[in-house]
Amino acid sequence: MTARTLAALLIPPLLLLGPAPLAAAQESPSVTWGVRPADNALGKARPNFGYTAAPGAVIADELLVTNHERRALTFRVYAADAFTTSSGQLDLLPAGTPSEHVGTWVAFPEGEVTVQAGQTAQVPFTVTVPASATPGDHSGGVVTSLGVADASSGITVDRRLGSRMHVRVGGALAPSLQVRDLTVDYAGSANPVGPGSAKISYTVVNTGNTRLTATQSVRVDGPFGWLGADAEAAALPELLPGESATREAVASVLPSGRITAAVTLVAMVPGGTALEPVVGSGGALAIPWATVISLLLLLCAVFGLRARARARKAGEERRIAAAVDAALNRDRGGSKADAASAEKAKADTAVDPAAPIDRAEPADSAAPAEPETAETKPAGPETAETRIAESKAAETGTDQAAKP
Repeated sequence: MTARTLAALLIPPLLLLGPAPLAAAQESPSVTWGVRPADNALGKARPNFGYTAAPGAVIADELLVTNHERRALTFRVYAADAFTTSSGQLDLLPAGTPSEHVGTWVAFPEGEVTVQAGQTAQVPFTVTVPASATPGDHSGGVVTSLGVADASSGITVDRRLGSRMHVRVGGALAPSLQVRDLTVDYAGSANPVGPGSAKISYTVVNTGNTRLTATQSVRVDGPFGWLGADAEAAALPELLPGESATREAVASVLPSGRITAAVTLVAMVPGGTALEPVVGSGGALAIPWATVISLLLLLCAVFGLRARARARKAGEERRIAAAVDAALNRDRGGSKADAASAEKAKADTAVDPAAPIDRAEPADSAAPAEPETAETKPAGPETAETRIAESKAAETGTDQAAKP
């Protein structure tokens, strides 16, 4: 089987992130070795390599490599740029990835070093700061690499152990931290009066030229700062210049129409003092949809009942109006019938002026004529009753005139 090479990074957190002076790597269960900075004029019991230098400076230092095995081991030694992983740990670029900063400033006299069993070897190197180096912090590390072959799989694993290196180039330092891309998403609950969840997402960016650590607090408030709640987010790692870290936090808040989230950062330069707080904010609508839907259903029910009541009332009014119209029509019909009857009666009792009237004259003398009495009648429209009365009076007069 053709051997394949698999690069694997083995940089224990104790060495890169913690203050332990000695780190050990393990090849399978038995092969181990360690690296640490040498004690010299630059410091003793140093957790890592740290320098402050002017552009163009050259620094000479040594790396101690200890072989804990009973046989000699040969290591590759080189330098690489550092970066912060998504989990917040400092890591070094893998072998074969070109460096651009500290990884190019470090030079070893030899690319390999052989350490006898149980012995410690001093590996010298130099750090040459370019004259064009920008002020601020530059991070990298020195690495020891041991290739271990796995006979069963035919894979060669590159096990690495290193120590970080920070170089602060003299000049104006400008530490700066920003909160970017802050968003707030609110999700209500099924309970119309219960709280919902506000998810706050944001990115913390080191926009300065120094390494920075920071503490953070996340707060969500309703209108006028009411109905607020705090949210917890994962701690921020140490950020190198230009690096960023994205965080999320969730707060339980009552829906109040509009909520505002504020992220407050208090940054600190390692070994320095705290900077002024930096605040990033954003907002979102927190609408209680369950409550809104319930209110809409209630309003629809109320409007429906009112519309039904109005329709019932309008129907009653229409029925009453119809009944009144019917009664009035009946009254008008009766009045017309009475008028017709009166006209017919008048026509039946009217005397034909052309017909002769027999009058009986007394033999001896004529009865004295009674003076006619004119009756004064009020002016006004002639009614059926008036015509009937006149007809009866005329009939009575005729009968009286007919008597001898």
